[in-house]
Amino acid sequence: MARTTVAVVAHSGKKLGGGLSELRRVLRRAGYARPIWREVPKSRKAPKAVRRAVKKGARLIFVWGGDGMVQRCVDALAGTKNVEIAILPAGTANLLATNLGIPKQIAQAVNIGLHGARRRLDVGVINGERFAVMAGAGFDAIMMRNADTARKKRLGRLAYFRSGVKAMRAPAVPMTVQVDGTTWFEGKASAVLFGNVGTATGGLKLFPDAADDDGMLEVGVVTARSVGQWLRVLSRVARGRPEGSPFVEMTRGRKVAVRLSRKLAYEADGGVRRATKRLKVRVVGRAIVVRAPRSATFSESKGRAGSDI
Repeated sequence: MARTTVAVVAHSGKKLGGGLSELRRVLRRAGYARPIWREVPKSRKAPKAVRRAVKKGARLIFVWGGDGMVQRCVDALAGTKNVEIAILPAGTANLLATNLGIPKQIAQAVNIGLHGARRRLDVGVINGERFAVMAGAGFDAIMMRNADTARKKRLGRLAYFRSGVKAMRAPAVPMTVQVDGTTWFEGKASAVLFGNVGTATGGLKLFPDAADDDGMLEVGVVTARSVGQWLRVLSRVARGRPEGSPFVEMTRGRKVAVRLSRKLAYEADGGVRRATKRLKVRVVGRAIVVRAPRSATFSESKGRAGSDI
């Protein structure tokens, strides 16, 4: 049987273990001495590198980087037949890798990439761009924007905490949220969030009932208007019961349309995008294939174990 053609698309500025030199050694020991190799200085340059790798025959692409790098590659590959993604979590939060149970050890992550279960996952689409984890406007976008690259390199996850405190002070914005064609929320909110998976930075379960393969997106609105109210929200989140907060409203659906009273920046898997007054969000079922641990349990709250496709 012909061996899978492997490619590496790496963010050259991200660090993990012994770095890219260790990755080369691990792949060499696994029998892949000369994978297709592409390094990019910024995640926004990854789609071009991915397309070139696919054109050269790659069928398994190792993505070295953080959530932004993974999101760019997912956006480029979603819907592509016979091409799979393996994640090497070299970023700060690594949310998709965390949700899938992929460790931050190069040898283990490579082994999962080469021999793990093939998981076919949904993706979300926000204003035409695909995401694998979460997207939203308001608090989360402000927090991501303030936790810039320099701060993340210096402070790690603490950068998100510091920027989050600042984001709590941002004013609420009047908005209308339609879910599957019906107006679901109308009023002032400080955040609107869309989740394909449930766990966010720090292991917080923002959407306890989320499943990455059910053809649905989780939708949440936060109406907190002060630091005190936000702390009450986060207290509920820490206990795994965000829906119990009087400042949180949650639902789920396949298509979401948000109309904002003024332009707000939004984020997709941690990457901040240009401010807009409208968000169009939808889910595409089973759009990507990702290698994951065979023993991992997905959709934890529903008790369904992950399975090969």
